[in-house]
Amino acid sequence: MKILCLCMCACIVLCGPVTLKAREKETMSGRYGAKEDSPFGVLEFLHWNHSWNNFKFPDDKSLQKALKLMKKAGVGFVRMDFLWSEIEPRQGAFDFSKYDTIVELVAKNGIQILGILHYNTPWAASCSDWNCPPADNSLYAHYAAKVAGRYKGIIRYWEVWNEPDSRIYWSNQDGLKSYCSLLKDTYIALKKANPECKVLNGGLAGGISSVNRLYDNGAKDYFDILNIHIFESPLNYKAIAAVKAYPKLARKIMARNGDTGKPIWVTEIGCPGVKRGLTVNNWWMGKNPDERTQAAWVKDVYTALLNEAAVEKVFWAFFRDCDTHWDNGIDYFGLIRWDYSAKPAFFAYKRCVSEWERAKRRKPAKGL
Repeated sequence: MKILCLCMCACIVLCGPVTLKAREKETMSGRYGAKEDSPFGVLEFLHWNHSWNNFKFPDDKSLQKALKLMKKAGVGFVRMDFLWSEIEPRQGAFDFSKYDTIVELVAKNGIQILGILHYNTPWAASCSDWNCPPADNSLYAHYAAKVAGRYKGIIRYWEVWNEPDSRIYWSNQDGLKSYCSLLKDTYIALKKANPECKVLNGGLAGGISSVNRLYDNGAKDYFDILNIHIFESPLNYKAIAAVKAYPKLARKIMARNGDTGKPIWVTEIGCPGVKRGLTVNNWWMGKNPDERTQAAWVKDVYTALLNEAAVEKVFWAFFRDCDTHWDNGIDYFGLIRWDYSAKPAFFAYKRCVSEWERAKRRKPAKGL
């Protein structure tokens, strides 16, 4: 995706009024609280409280407002960042206060977390850019294990980096060779920190060739869930066919490598939804869809993908619009607008959840 991203419930019950912040030096362990069977996820930048993103979530109140709407929409999972640079700004000096608060608020709303472990932290990077791989895999693996250990029993799912096959997010492209080395080392560290956790490869943006490279570089035994990103413009009449084709082709690669026991998660799929009358620069796939077209696309992609046997979960990117962060249609990917008002896509997503829940009650089924 060509964008710049720069169960807790049981623990709360056991701990009563004691907050995560008050238990800063302890491991936040407990039973996994929220349900995990929902196939409905979203990507949201809950950690964004910086000038460069116009302070998207400046306080607990703003987070609570978004999470309440997520719950209303039926979101089961939120994919969110756990930035290395914020958690370990200096070697060995870990600060979880910001993320403890976010995790607590998410859990209180009964939503599961898929945590993304990235990007570099300046003291451990191989170059001065934010998207450089670490100079030493063990430093990153240590940070990843610390995060997974802290939230053991709260967060089960961890993603190692984001779009490592894209130069935007991994500056030193080498056909995923160095990334697969990092993935192997980190997988071992994560499983040691929490044997029950599930590890996803960093969401792949490069299509089928990247899936092939993941296996060619020996990563088969170092991820539990194949993680892919799919983007098509709903204004292209062949778009839904392309969306359906990708997981089918990925499954063939998995079969060729004796790896069909793993599910596929689509952790990013989406498109702009721009209100008619607004003048907005186009996104990277061309003309911006309007809000109604976006809503129809929500229905189309969830119906298509959740009827694919191998696809277990689908994450819409993203939940809330941004405020001129990209200065183009990407700012309008949200199911809700910047002012928290619901778009037609919000209601389309909610209807998809309701249809899935009704089908589940009638008969255990994967599709809508």
